Amino acid sequence: MTKDLVGWTLPLGLLLAATAAQAHDADILYTQVRRVAPDSAEVRQVLTLTAPSLGLLVPADADGDGTVSQADLDARHAALAVGVWDAMPLTAGGQACARTAHDARARQTFVELSATYSCPPGALRQRYGVLSVLPEGYRVVLGSVGEGEAPGALFADALQPTLSIPGPGDAPEGSRVSGLLGWVGLGIRHIFEGIDHLAFLLAVLLVGGGFKRVLLLVTSFTVAHSLTLGATALGWVVLDADRTRWVEAAIAASIIYVAAENLVLRQHRHRALITFLFGLVHGFGFASVLAGYGLGDSVATGLLGFNLGVELGQAVVVAVLLPPLRMLQRRPALHRGAVRLLSVGILMAGGFWLFDRALG
Repeated sequence: MTKDLVGWTLPLGLLLAATAAQAHDADILYTQVRRVAPDSAEVRQVLTLTAPSLGLLVPADADGDGTVSQADLDARHAALAVGVWDAMPLTAGGQACARTAHDARARQTFVELSATYSCPPGALRQRYGVLSVLPEGYRVVLGSVGEGEAPGALFADALQPTLSIPGPGDAPEGSRVSGLLGWVGLGIRHIFEGIDHLAFLLAVLLVGGGFKRVLLLVTSFTVAHSLTLGATALGWVVLDADRTRWVEAAIAASIIYVAAENLVLRQHRHRALITFLFGLVHGFGFASVLAGYGLGDSVATGLLGFNLGVELGQAVVVAVLLPPLRMLQRRPALHRGAVRLLSVGILMAGGFWLFDRALG
């Protein structure tokens, strides 16, 4: 029986530990690129990213004290030129732009890098070679800047690292999220890439019980995160960088709490209420991801499609996990051991995320 238990639980426990650092809170580089005027040769770019992400590109912590300060960035001025800006060549009309200056500023929760270019006439295009250095799952999100620029979401990833940058009145090309199916696909992708949400769902399902009870738990989670996702996407609740950081920390805390409950409590009569309350928090996390892609004028389509994609992805996860969990429940001793082992693994992953998000 012990051998069976290890066979069931060890691979998933190792998976949780191995993917703990791949949660979605810090895998986005956000950039804005624009000409200062339609006919101007001067182009300005701003790139914002977390200090840990910058550390994967350049040894930014010059004094080795574990933090990235303004003095560190000043000392790494030349390294930033090579490690970041040289790895993101910008062209206009098929000709290379010349970088004339660059700067770096340490903000409270992120690092802001900026550069100025002299570019020939023509459409702007940039290749984000930094994505080949960063871990899998990172992406660059191109934000709209200035009035009249085409709305929507443009993003680059390791498979498609080059973007055509739309100017006023241009139609965006490349990795734009468009149409209901595009947003549905984005929601599905986010669920399968969001290891923290999957860990929470697994922790809930471990002691979920029968089909009707699991349906109640999943429904309460769905209703809750739909409320906060909608409120944020519609602008009723505003998440700035600091609030987003604490939302991500609260998501990690919810994972710790549910896993700890699995280890301590024998009865979970209040689990539907707990799932609903934490679902509100997870909805804010979904909203921060959705906002990173930019809804533009497609608020209704984007919100509906993304939320539908999240639900479809969640339904697939439940459909895959529920049958083996039901089989385990028929063997009480094996089920208890699996719940303990998996809950410990989930709790450890949640503790790592909480530390990383609150203090990292």
